[in-house]
Formats: sequence, C-alpha cells, structure tokens
Amino acid sequence: MNYLLKFFTIIMAVVLSSCSHRPGTDVQRTDELPPIYPDYVGVTIPVGIAPLNFNVVRGNVKCVDVVVRGSKGGELHANGDYADFDVDDWHALVEQNKGGRLTFTTCVLQDGQWIQYKDFTVDVSSYALDEWGLTYRRVAPGYEVYSKMGLYQRDLSTFDEFAIIENTQVTGMCVNCHTANRTNPEQFVFHVRGDHGATMFQQQGKREWLQAKNELLGGSMVYPYWHPTGRYCAFSTNQTRQGFHVVPSERIEVFDLSSDVFVYEPSTHKILTDSLLSTKEWSENTPTFSPDGRTLYYMTCLQQDYPVNFENERYNLCKIGFDPDKGTFDQHVDTIFNAVAKGKSLTWPRPSYDGRYILFTLMDYGYFSVWHNESDQWLLDLRTGEARELKEINSPMADSYHNWNENSHWIVFTSRRDDGLYTRLYLCSIDEQGRCSKPFLLPQRNPRRYYDETFFSFNTPDFTKEKVDFDAHTAGREIQSDERVKTQIQ
Repeated sequence: MNYLLKFFTIIMAVVLSSCSHRPGTDVQRTDELPPIYPDYVGVTIPVGIAPLNFNVVRGNVKCVDVVVRGSKGGELHANGDYADFDVDDWHALVEQNKGGRLTFTTCVLQDGQWIQYKDFTVDVSSYALDEWGLTYRRVAPGYEVYSKMGLYQRDLSTFDEFAIIENTQVTGMCVNCHTANRTNPEQFVFHVRGDHGATMFQQQGKREWLQAKNELLGGSMVYPYWHPTGRYCAFSTNQTRQGFHVVPSERIEVFDLSSDVFVYEPSTHKILTDSLLSTKEWSENTPTFSPDGRTLYYMTCLQQDYPVNFENERYNLCKIGFDPDKGTFDQHVDTIFNAVAKGKSLTWPRPSYDGRYILFTLMDYGYFSVWHNESDQWLLDLRTGEARELKEINSPMADSYHNWNENSHWIVFTSRRDDGLYTRLYLCSIDEQGRCSKPFLLPQRNPRRYYDETFFSFNTPDFTKEKVDFDAHTAGREIQSDERVKTQIQ
C-alpha cells in the first residue's frame, strides 16, 4: 500500500510540475502571431459559443500560458499543455464583452525560455446565435464501406456531443438527409438506406416510417426541406450512382441517372407532383421553400449520358410558385441564376430565413461538391438578383454543405481546408450588407487531439433550436420491423 501511495505521489508530482508556473520578467517577446491550432486569430464569435481552446503547434512547447482581456472589462487565464479555458468563466467574459473585443496574450515555455507572442484579437458579435446546437452526419470520408456512422448533435455552448441515431443499431443501415423545420426539431425528418430503408417523419414526438420507395416516383424520398408551416415537406427522388477516379487529385464522382422534385403532405401521406418538376430531359434536384412558403426553389440540369458525359452535368437555380392553401404549383418556371452560362454548376441552394439571400455552392460540374476542391460558397441577393463569390470565407479546398441559423446572421458550412481530406464544420457571421466574418473551426476541448484522432468527416450540418428528442433504441426496433406507411401520388 505504501509503495502504491508513493508511486501515485511521484506521478502526480510529475504531472503538476510539467506546467505549473507562469511567465516572469525574463520573457522574450516576438512580433510573430502565435502558431495556434485552430486558427482563431481575428475571428468573430457569438455569445454562448464554447471556449476557443487552442494548441500551440510549433516547437517543443512545455507549457502554454494565455491571458484574455475584454475591451469592456473582465479577464480570463489559462495555463497548461494547451489553452484550456474554464467553460463558465469563458461564458461570463464573452457575455460581458458582447459587441466588443477579446485580446489574447499568449506565452509559451520552450527550451527553458518563456516567449511572448504578438497579441491577437477576437470580436464578439452583437448578432445573437440563439440555437442550442448543431446536427450533422459523421461518416468515414471514403464511404465505399460505411463502417460506423450516424446522425449526431452538438451543444454549441459546451463540448458535449450526443448521438441521434447510429448505424450500429441496424446492420447495414445508412442514415442521411436529415433536417428540421427552421431549426426546430419538433419537426424532424431523415432518410434510411439499406435493407430496411425508410423515410422517418417525427412531429411533436409522433414518429412515422414511410415506405422508402414509391414505384411511381422511380426512387426514394431524399434531400428534404420543410415548408415553414410544417404542412408540407419538399423532396427529390434520385437514382444516384457513384464512380471512382483513377487520378490522385480526384476521388469520387456522384451523379444521378434521373431525378425529380415533388412535395409531400404528411397529414394525408399524399405526394404532390407536377409535369414541370418531373421531366425526362432534365434532372430536377434539391428543392427548398422560400421563407413565406409561396416559392419552391430547386436546381436543374440537362440530363446526360452517364457515366460517359459526367463532366457536362451542370445545374442552374430555378423557382416555381407554390400555393400552400391549394397544394398546387404555378404553370411556369423561372431561372434565377444561370450557372451554365458561366461554365459552372450550382448546388445546395439554401434561402436565408429572412428572405434576403440564397446561399449556394458553385463548382465546375456535378452537384456533390464535397468531392470537388474547386467548390466555393456564393451568395445570391434576392432583392437585386446579383450574386457574388464569398471570397472572405472560401478556401482552396472543397467548401460545401451549409445552412443558416434562424435570424440569418450565422452560417455553418463544411470545408476540407484543414488537411484536404476530412470535411469539418466552420461557422461565420454575416452582417446587414451580406459580408461574412472570418470562419472559425467548431471548438473542441483539446482541438489538436480531437481532430487528429477523429477519422470521420462531418457533413449536412444544420442548426437546432434545442436538443433533438429522439429515442434511438426504439427507433432501431421500428426500422427492423419493416412496418411502413405507404404514400400516394396525387
């Protein structure tokens, strides 16, 4: 017993002595900014975000000491192997400095010498981010074999992550295409692929599993988007295929042999179709409703001979009027962004909830932008009809899936900019003039360790007002039961 006590005493002494002192008067100063991961220098954050913990990633660093001071008062200190801020103290400091600025003074102990780097700042936005967290799919970056994957949710104010549903609950299951109604998970939908395929609808705690395929549609119900009233949900039905490139600069290509757009009415289980949205010559895809619910946006391309002419697959952005009282469509379609004329392809249109913008991704061809390094974020101003590249948030790597928070001042999107292999989640704010702040990587407790050890990509992110209440254990039994609600085409 005495031997064990002595052993643990020595171990604790080593741990505590590894980084237990602060810089003195002999600090060596440098004009360089600290080499930190993630790069939080000059970003803008919302009140309530988890602490911006970071690692110093250059040299043989023995200790990191950081002092954060608010322009409106308050101070916070962290000392250890990396900058690890107390969650409660962090939130108090950020709240106190809403609309102000935080200044970070970073010192490192390296080769027996304390070095103080140039201070950097972080702005605290006056725009609220009232959502509880994020939902997203986490999957291996090359999904020839699904391995472990699922839908997850993350509390934005802490580092806590929770599984909504994982494929380990049902053998061979893949879950994707999830969405809530304007970030409200009281109305939640996702699609299940595999031998027990289905489309899951959950409204106010009541769950239904729809038959995965309606033979008259020719495919499954994918890429959902809720009508703001909750009365309808738009989908596309896609015969999706994937191929694999033989050159190292490109990996996977995804294309549709055909795709159409329709609207589903959950209360009647009816599918509302229109000849303008289901054509043989064109592929209609990824529908979204306008915030007032009277317009259906979608993308469309001239059908190609796949896989031979996959590089000619280019999508434009279109719209068609929708009458929510009658459940009918207008008799004409307008093209509102002609990407083909630019020699480009548009994908993933997402209207801001205030009705001002449509955020989309532009790429050379196709629509699975996550596999295209040239894919960039663009913003269409619906008042002026002008679109611009969001150069302030784009990177040389694939910038792809995105969504808005409810007040339309925050964006979450995926990017491979970190290492070129894994898509990770970034957030940024957008002001009244449509200008975006520098994006920041979703905070983690120990960022370098977390992202080095997480061999999964994040995709299809969305904000959620509150934690998604979903009984995954019961849902697993329901999926395996194969009891399904049939849909009817009107």
